This record gives sequence, structure tokens and C-alpha cells, in this order.
Amino acid sequence: MAYTTIDNPELYFQTVLYTGDGAANHAITLPGDEDMQPDLTWLKRRDATGSFRLFDSVRGATKEIYSDAANAESTEAQTLKSFDSDGFTMGTDAASNGSSRTYAAWNWKAGGSASSNSNGSITSSVSASTDAGFSIVSWTGNGTAGATVGHGLGVTPKMIIVKKRSGVSTWNVYDETIGNTKGLYLNTTDATTTYTGFWNDTSPTSSVFSVGADNTTNSATYIAYCFSDVKGYSKFGSYTGNGNADGTFVYTGFRPAFVMVKPTSRTGRWRIKDNKRDIDNVMDKRLSAEDSDAEGTGSTEYIDFLSNGFKARASEGQWNGDGETNIYIAFAEAPFVNSNGVPCNAR
Repeated sequence: MAYTTIDNPELYFQTVLYTGDGAANHAITLPGDEDMQPDLTWLKRRDATGSFRLFDSVRGATKEIYSDAANAESTEAQTLKSFDSDGFTMGTDAASNGSSRTYAAWNWKAGGSASSNSNGSITSSVSASTDAGFSIVSWTGNGTAGATVGHGLGVTPKMIIVKKRSGVSTWNVYDETIGNTKGLYLNTTDATTTYTGFWNDTSPTSSVFSVGADNTTNSATYIAYCFSDVKGYSKFGSYTGNGNADGTFVYTGFRPAFVMVKPTSRTGRWRIKDNKRDIDNVMDKRLSAEDSDAEGTGSTEYIDFLSNGFKARASEGQWNGDGETNIYIAFAEAPFVNSNGVPCNAR
């Protein structure tokens, strides 16, 4: 199966900045020209310390997990109360809708209501968009090494992010460029770890991914976010830094709306940039998926979003350490060339 170019990324990904009001039903409308009902919302308080919170339509509104912590899933009635046709609605929870507090929320569309998937040896519940190369997968492990879980993408995932829902556990990350014998933890700065228990040393296929017998992937209930490249919309890969202020350029085929980068050859943060918090180059605002700190700035964070990719503008090791390997996740503002071969007018 081959994806066609997505000409309008706003149909599948949008970032929104909002200010909390403490009200019981604060409707947050996504800013794009296209209405989009998200299936995954990942939000962070910007102006002070506060955990990153993830909500998705498979687990259901009000159920939150933290990317910067190993905590189990919790149900909080006054957090994200509903996914709406053009955004989401928050309750009175001070951590995600505190009066006069500022937040960023990144939103992805999958396939709406989940369906049962029996492609793997474990039956899963899946919300998948084959157009956008994104699926949300829930399953209950059986403790058997080599068990498989259907993901619904129809192509091989480039990245899989897994969190145990029912207990304390690290976030496990599979990345194609790292391979099936290793993993990363979204909630830590650790370099890659080699461990059979993650993926059973088996690469995912177009229908399933494999899990070992470890309790972080196969002994309780889990949620996974699965991604694959889609031309003009998303890109997952790696690059090598050059240690120079005229940093490495990374070609994505689109102007990014969102980029997350993690060094893999050493410890390093999961840095996040987006085109709403930083509207012009050079971009210097920083948040880190594994860190609850408030948004910061600094010259060591400099990067540019360009019409066909992104470019590091500092010699600092987080983005551009000399000879160091970094993986990246990128979603588009606009494709460089649309499906008709016409260059787009990305700013």
C-alpha cells in the first residue's frame, strides 16, 4: 500500500495555544481553516512547571497519562472532557485549564471510534487513519514472548510509542532507524537500550508489531501510538550533527509545523518545536517531552523551519552535536510540492 501526498495537513494535525479560564466547560477550538476532531491531544502548561498530559479517543476522554512520568493512567473528570468536531473541551482542572495559565496542545486525527483488530495473536482495539499513517492501539498482554498486536496502518510503522496503562512503567519507543533490538524511553533522557523484552528482536510488519515478555509491553493493559511516513505530511528518520552553527539540514519534503528530536548516541532530551509557539526563524523556545519544566528559550536551541525541512542553527549537542546521531519526528504545515507537482507557498 502506498500513500498519496497529503495536500492539507490541517485535516490531520493542528497545534493550538490557549489560556485557561478555570471554567467547567472551556471549549478549545483548533485554529486551522479546516475543522478537525482530534483522536490524540497532547498538552503542556507553558508558563510554569506542569506535566505533559495525553488524552486519546481509544482510552476515552478524562483518562490521562503523562509523557514525563511513569505513572499509571488516571481518570480525572475535570481534565479533557470531550473530543469535539473542531477541538476539545476542558473542565476545571487547574493543571490543564487554570485561570490565566497558558498551554500548548498538539492534536492528531486517527480513525475515530476504535474497531477490533485480530491480525495479531493478541486482539487489539484500533483507531487508524491509513491516509495519515497514524493509529492508536490498545491491548491486554498475555506475557508470551513473541506475541503480536495488530496496528491497522496497512504499512510498516516507522515509530511506535507504548505506555502501560494499568501500572507504573516507562514509555517504550520503537524507531526504525534504531532497530528491533533496542528501544528508547519517552519519559527519560537515556540513550538507546538493548533489550529483547521490548520488541522480541522482531521488526513490525504492515499488519502487526511484536512484543517480548516484559511488563512494559506484554503483561497488563497498554496504549500505543503508531506512525508511518506520509508524503507531504509526516516524516520519521535520523540525522548526524556537524557541531557547527551552520548546522545539519534535514529534508522532510514539507515545511514543518512540529518537530521533536532526541539524541540516541548519548543521553539527551526529547526537544519539541512548533510553528505556533515560535512563528518566525530563528526558533528558540524549548519544551522537552520527558521534563515538566516551564517553556524556556536560549541560543543553544536555535533551529529554522524551512519550506522543505528544518536546519539546526547552533553547535550545541542537543540538536547538532558533532558526529552525534539524532532521531526526529516531523509533521507538516504545508507540503513542499503538492500531489499535482505544484510547489506550495509555505511561508
